[in-house]
Order: sequence, then C-alpha cells, then structure tokens
Amino acid sequence: MKKRLGLLTSGGDCGGLNAVIRAVTRHAVFTYGWEVLGVRDGTIGLLSRPPDVEPLDPEKLDAAMMRLGGTILGTTNKRDPFSFAIADGSVVDRSAEVIEGYHALSLDALIGIGGDGSFAILRRLARQGGIPFVGIPKTIDNDVRGTETSIGHDTAVWVATEALDRLQPTAASHDRVMVLEVMGRDAGHIAIAAGIAGGADIVLIPEIPYRLERVAAHIDTLRRQGRNFALVIAAESVKSPEGHAVYRHHPGGGKSYGGVGAVLADAIARLTGAETRVTVLGHVQRGGQPTPWDRLLASAFGVAAVDLVAAGRFDRMVAWQNRRVIDVPLEEATSGPHLVDPQGPHVRTARGLGICFGDG
Repeated sequence: MKKRLGLLTSGGDCGGLNAVIRAVTRHAVFTYGWEVLGVRDGTIGLLSRPPDVEPLDPEKLDAAMMRLGGTILGTTNKRDPFSFAIADGSVVDRSAEVIEGYHALSLDALIGIGGDGSFAILRRLARQGGIPFVGIPKTIDNDVRGTETSIGHDTAVWVATEALDRLQPTAASHDRVMVLEVMGRDAGHIAIAAGIAGGADIVLIPEIPYRLERVAAHIDTLRRQGRNFALVIAAESVKSPEGHAVYRHHPGGGKSYGGVGAVLADAIARLTGAETRVTVLGHVQRGGQPTPWDRLLASAFGVAAVDLVAAGRFDRMVAWQNRRVIDVPLEEATSGPHLVDPQGPHVRTARGLGICFGDG
C-alpha cells in the first residue's frame, strides 16, 4: 500500500538537515513509491489550520540541496506544545491540536529530525496521539545518547577548528592569548574535538572543573618554553572562575549561555599580564555548507529511517555505532545528555598531547 509520511525538523538548525530531507524523500518515493509531506517549522506547522505542509518532490531535491545550510522546512526550538506560551504571558497545553493536525493529514508515520529535547516532546506526542514515530538525531553539541555522532556535529567542529587555525598566526604575531568560545549547552564535545584538531593549548569543558590558577600556570610554562602566544578554547557552558554560569539575557526575559569567553580572557589577563582577545563563534557554527561527513551521515540516516517505517519499527531512533547505522529505542535517546567522558579517548588524547584542562 502507498504510504504517506510526514517529515519535520525540530530544534536548532545545523549542517546536514537538507541532506536528510533529500534522502528521506528520495528513498521513500523511488524505493517504496510513497508520498512525503514536509511539515513547516516543526510542530508549529501541525498547529496551523489547515496544517502547514509541503509535498516533497524528489526530482527537485537535487545534489545541490545537500550543500545548503539550514533547513528548507524551517524549524523551531521554542513553543513546546505542552507548555505553549501565548500573548498574555500564560502557557497552555496545545498538544491535542498538534495530534489533531497530524491525523488530519492522513499520515501513516512521522519522521522527526531533532535532538534529545525535541525527541522528548515528539515521543510524548506520539505516545499520546498514537503516532508511529521514528527519530533522526541532529545536534552540533553531539549530546544525544545512543549514537556516537549526530548530524551537524562535524560541521560545527570544522568551523571551530578553522577558527583556531586562523587565530594561531595572529596570536603569534602579536604575543597574545586568544580565547575562543564555542557552543556546547550541556557538553564539551565541540570544544575538545576542535581543541585537539586545532592545536589548542587549553581546553575548558563543563565536564572537567578547572582552576584559573592552573590555566595561568600553564600559560606561564609555555612562555618559559619560548612560546609567545597561547590558544584557549572553551565551551559556552563552562562556569566562570567564581563557579557561576554565564548567560546572555534577551529582550522578553529569555536567556542563553554566552559570555564566558570574555570573562576568561579578562581573568587570564589579570593573572598573567598577557594581552588577551576573545572570539565568540556563536551561530557561525550552525550555518554554511555542511561537511562531506555530515552529508554522508545525513543520507545514511535518512535511508535507514524510511526502512524502519517500512519494517513497522517505531519509537526508535537511527544511530551510528561501530562504523554502521543501527537503531536504538527513543527512550535511550531521551534519557539525558551524552557528556564528554573525563576518562574517555578524547580526554586521554588531549592530555597525551599536553593540552591543559585547568584541573589537577
């Protein structure tokens, strides 16, 4: 029987999302003869009446689409349908409307591309509304459990590594300590991977508490060894030297991590006397062309997700483990963030290279 699939992206954007959309659509249509409807702006599209959807034509989703950053369907990381904020400042539960929107489209299954937060919401909707659901993991932070890597992480690491590559010669030219602040809401995967690849001297991540005195001592050691510069990379969720999270406050009352790089740069300057500069990559890590690996992973995940629908295997997430695509229970993916293991291979590699974490 010809099936009709719904496909949406949820949460923050990242490199590789359009490659997933392309893979899901092409495999569903060319292999199974199904129809795919793209839902606009995540669950917001299912709240519209009629639901805001777009039939996806595989002939129009050519190879050039894989090179595009962002998502052609749009996405949202706000307005949880279970706690939907309205104009007067109150919140209401609109989950039943989302479920109604799904069923109004006569869909046979829903494929969602998201992170652990999105999956928690989508899984709850699926269980409440009897929606056959399959998840595809994407997050630049790489903090989804059950998969060794997620779509978007490699692109973010590439951008952060390139930033270190560019900061090194200017740091050496001006005898400076360069501090690079990268994303990482709960985990330091971007910081440690880019720190190793980009030759950072100091990597600060939320999983390993640091002491500023230890950071300053490492910079002084580099000076005594004849080095006139240092590279520091820090995840945005690293606490200040006083132990406080550093936030950027937004109009309307919202806040997000941001600003710890400047705090660290000022503190390092006071302790060492070094001239410091700070660079905050922010959303630069999300945009631009996805790397070849993110395009490949996205394509493999998209095909595997459609095959799970064909096999009638729902409440699952496709994942990458041991150089192959598998699937895991969504319950595992939503059981909490996957953090950097302080005893794991990345940390052992960094320590072996002489990188300082500010501990000890």
